[in-house]
Amino acid sequence: MNMELEYIKDYLVSFQKTVFPSMVERELKINSIERKAVTLIGPRRAGKTFYFFNLISNLERSKVLYLDFEEPFLKGLSSLDVLKIVLEIFPEAAGGLPEYVFLDEVQNVSLWESLVRSLLNRGLHVFVTGSSSKLLSREVATQLRGRSISYLLLPFSFREYLKARSIDVEPNRLGNRGIVKRELKKYLEEGGFPEIVLQMEKEKILKEYVDLAFFKDFIERHNVKSITLARYVFNNLLQNFSQETSIRAIERKLKSQGASFNITTLYKYVESLEDTLFIHFLRKFSLKAHERELWPRKVYLVDTGLTGYTKFSQDFGKLMENVVFLHLLRETNQNPLLTFYYWKDYQQNEVDFVIKEGANIRELIQVTYASGKDEIDRRETDSLLKASESVECNKLSIITWDYEDDIKVGNKIIKCAPLWKWLVTCFHP
Repeated sequence: MNMELEYIKDYLVSFQKTVFPSMVERELKINSIERKAVTLIGPRRAGKTFYFFNLISNLERSKVLYLDFEEPFLKGLSSLDVLKIVLEIFPEAAGGLPEYVFLDEVQNVSLWESLVRSLLNRGLHVFVTGSSSKLLSREVATQLRGRSISYLLLPFSFREYLKARSIDVEPNRLGNRGIVKRELKKYLEEGGFPEIVLQMEKEKILKEYVDLAFFKDFIERHNVKSITLARYVFNNLLQNFSQETSIRAIERKLKSQGASFNITTLYKYVESLEDTLFIHFLRKFSLKAHERELWPRKVYLVDTGLTGYTKFSQDFGKLMENVVFLHLLRETNQNPLLTFYYWKDYQQNEVDFVIKEGANIRELIQVTYASGKDEIDRRETDSLLKASESVECNKLSIITWDYEDDIKVGNKIIKCAPLWKWLVTCFHP
C-alpha cells in the first residue's frame, strides 16, 4: 500500500473538489438507519454509481469518503488497508473523520464484510454496492444480513424518463397529454436505461448491455459449460416476456430441435439467469406457500428496451404489462410488505397481477392495449370477476392504453385507467 499512498491521497483530495455532472434525480428515497449499511441493488447500467453521487451532492463534502474499488490503485486492498484510509489517510486529506462512507464495487476488497461491520460499529453511515459480474449486489445484502437495509434501483421509471427528457409530467395540462402518450410509446419500445435515454447510439449500447449480462454475469460468473444451451435459454426468456413459461416447456422445445442436455443443468441455467437481474420471474398466486414456489411462472424483463434485441415487431400489450410489473417492483422499496403474483385457474382464466399487502389482497389488475370500452376483451373482465371471488378482493382495475371509466358488472365495479396516467399519478416509488 505504501507505493499507492500518494495516489490515494491525491484521489481523496481530488474527490473533495469534484464537480458532479448534471444528473436526473431518481425517485428512489432511502432512509439511513443507525448501525445498518444501505445496500443498493440493481442490474448493470441502472445508475447505481450516479445514485451515490446524487446522495453525496446533498451532503457536506468534507464529511464524505467515496471509494471506487475499480480504481487500479485501490484494487486488491484488504479490509485493514481500507480502515487505514478511513481512520488515518482521509482525516489527513480532509481535516477530520468521515461521517459517510460510500463503497463502490466493494467485492474487490478482501474480507469486505468485516470492513463494513467495523465501520458500522464506529458509528459511520455506510453505503455499498457490488458488481453483478463478480458479486451480485443482492449477495452483498445477503452477506450483511441483519446489518443492512436493501433498496432496488431499476432503470428509469416513466416519470424519471420524462424528467430526463425535460418533459412536463403533468398530463392534464392543455396539450401535454398527447406528448406524454407519444413519449410513453417511445419509452415502451426503447426502455429506460439512463444511458439509452440520454444518448443517440441506442441499439449499439443496448447490445453491449445484453452481451455483458450474458457473458460476464451469466456465462463467466456461473462457469457455464454449454454456451449454445445457455444462449437458447437466454433468448427464449427474452422473447417470451410477459408470458407464462416453465422449465418443462423449454425442455420440450429443446428436445423438438434435437438438443441433448441434462434437465438439472437447464434448471441451473434458468436460476442463474435470474441472478443477472435482467430476468425476473413472477410466481403464480396460491394460498399455499409451497405451491407459490412451483413452476410455471411468468417472465418479465428489467427493461422493455431489451425486447428490441430479439423481436422483429412489438406487442404493446406485453410491453405495457412488463412496465406495470416494474412499477410494482419499485413500490416494494417503500412498501416492504407488498408482494405480487399472477392468478390463473384450471379453466385458464388469468389475471395479470394480484397485489398482496401483508396478509391482505389489496387489488387485482389486468393490463390491456385498449383505447375504448369495446376493445376490452370480455375474457379480461370475466377473469377479474372470477379472481375476485376466489381471493375475496373487490378492488378491480384494468390498465388500458387510453380508456378511462368505470365498468359495472353486477354489484362490482372495475376501474379503467390509461397506462400513462397510472404511471405518472400512481404511487411514486
